[in-house]
Amino acid sequence: MKSLLALLSLVALPVLAAEPTLYGRYEYIALPEIGGEVLKAKMDTGALTASLSAKDIETFTRDGDEWVRFRLATKGASNKVYEHKVSRISKIKTRSEEDADDSEAVAPTKRPVVDLELCLGNVKRTVEVNLTDRSSFNYPLLIGAKALREFGAAVNPARRFTADKPDC
Repeated sequence: MKSLLALLSLVALPVLAAEPTLYGRYEYIALPEIGGEVLKAKMDTGALTASLSAKDIETFTRDGDEWVRFRLATKGASNKVYEHKVSRISKIKTRSEEDADDSEAVAPTKRPVVDLELCLGNVKRTVEVNLTDRSSFNYPLLIGAKALREFGAAVNPARRFTADKPDC
């Protein structure tokens, strides 16, 4: 009976979730499927999805599936063309669209979303990444809340580049 009570007390203990890994507001992330490029990324809890700076974005059909062809729109990027299967098309509202009154509402921007492997520190995850030209921004890769969850990440906005260089 004593061992049964001991067993029951173990079962009744709450299960603790794993503590998130704390990263800085900016981190280096490698893209193994995109030539192993290492980019500076902004960790943005206010964005839902991740976003990669791309140009010459063109969707096409291959074997009945929707695909996308693009080039990286980052400083020093090669002119290499990458092709990935599209997982979905996202509809993105920009902040200016959210602030507009109803009479001036603009249709959301549609962006192709691909499943890409990302390497942060020594952790590799496949996350949804939408493609758009971010060349006017300081950081070519934005990591949104969904991707942060995939990495089990929390963000300390006072810190920068806390993870080691990507090593997956």
